[in-house]
Amino acid sequence: MRERTILTIKELNRYIKLQLENDDMLQDVWLSGEISNFTRHSSGHMYFTLKDADSRIKTIMFASYNQRLMFIPREGTRVLARGAVSVYERDGQYQFYVREMQPDGIGALYLAYEELKRKLEGEGLFADHFKKEIPRFPKTVGVITSPTGAAIRDILTTLQRRYPSVPVLVYPVLVQGKQAVPSIVRAIEAMNANTQVDVLIVGRGGGSLEELWAFNEEAVARSIHASRIPIISAVGHETDFTIADFVADLRAATPTAAAELAVPHQLELRRQLADHEQRLSSALQRGLQLRREALERLRRSPYLVSPRRQLLLPATQQLDRMAAELAMQMRQRLSRAADANMRLIRRMEARSPRAAISAAKLRSSSAKRALLLAMNRLTAERRQAFLSQVRQLDALSPLKVMQRGYSLVYNESSQLVNSINKVQNGDLVKVRLTDGHLNCHVWSMEENKDE
Repeated sequence: MRERTILTIKELNRYIKLQLENDDMLQDVWLSGEISNFTRHSSGHMYFTLKDADSRIKTIMFASYNQRLMFIPREGTRVLARGAVSVYERDGQYQFYVREMQPDGIGALYLAYEELKRKLEGEGLFADHFKKEIPRFPKTVGVITSPTGAAIRDILTTLQRRYPSVPVLVYPVLVQGKQAVPSIVRAIEAMNANTQVDVLIVGRGGGSLEELWAFNEEAVARSIHASRIPIISAVGHETDFTIADFVADLRAATPTAAAELAVPHQLELRRQLADHEQRLSSALQRGLQLRREALERLRRSPYLVSPRRQLLLPATQQLDRMAAELAMQMRQRLSRAADANMRLIRRMEARSPRAAISAAKLRSSSAKRALLLAMNRLTAERRQAFLSQVRQLDALSPLKVMQRGYSLVYNESSQLVNSINKVQNGDLVKVRLTDGHLNCHVWSMEENKDE
């Protein structure tokens, strides 16, 4: 039988909360419903109920999230909300915690938009290192848009006003409907085949999400990313953001702004040229004035007024002084050289080979005498030591002992017999004396008795 588990209400609610929060699907879920019982707390949090025809769920959107809303939620508004499901532990009631919310009606398109945006961003198509620099002075501007909309008029008018000398190549396309995507893709590819175009403006005027949808398609985004020509996106109004805006090298808030970003303003360039001209003229005038002043100083210079007195006479005096100094230095150097020569002669005489040989002979004779004395002394010492050792060996010799009447007894194996235990009756033994040896036969043995 399974052991019974007793929980408190708080423990049960917490357990259910953990189960819900560990469910990945419930932590990132989209709900479609109508707002009711809407309340905005003084803290900024929004409390309301999401309901449909058959059910309802309590919902909360914290201030940190609802501050980013692009619309004002109201009672009865149909919305598409994204968030997570959890439990409010105190009441034991599960709730929906909203992180994002959009008015419903564009729900499916918005979901597709968010999904494609996450996909392309994950692939790195929005990364800054892919963004190409817009040329400052383009030779030719390409425009891809509808030929009948207000966008083309705004772009052409702005380009003509700002930079009338630049050629503009317009490629008319469909900007909404089923054929808009292939039309825009073909236009970008065709413009890239034209080597004269330096920058492209791709876009259209404002509209609803459905009307702008062609610029949220993956094919258009990848075509913009693959373009070798820098692209400025100009889709919709300032608040409209499309996938094309994220992929493009530069986003413009409006078609007019795109034209302003594509080319410089001729008046601004003229002002810059005038400013550069003024600065260059001032610099030239200052340089010319400085050179005039330098020339005038040279003209008044005493070296030009009286060059002989200013240059030749001081040089002559300096030459005489240098000649005297040179003669004195030569005499000093000769004197130092003579002194050095005498020191060398004395050193050479002190180190004459003849004197060195005589000294060496004296040292050799002295060393020879010392060596002979040392050898004689060492020989005498060694002889005395040798004689002393001979006397010691003679004193210890067994023959000396045998001369006093002792003898040595060997068994048949020539081993010295020093105990009766090493022989037996009947053994032959050899007795060594000082002048020979005896061959004896053991007839009996008698052991010494201790007294």
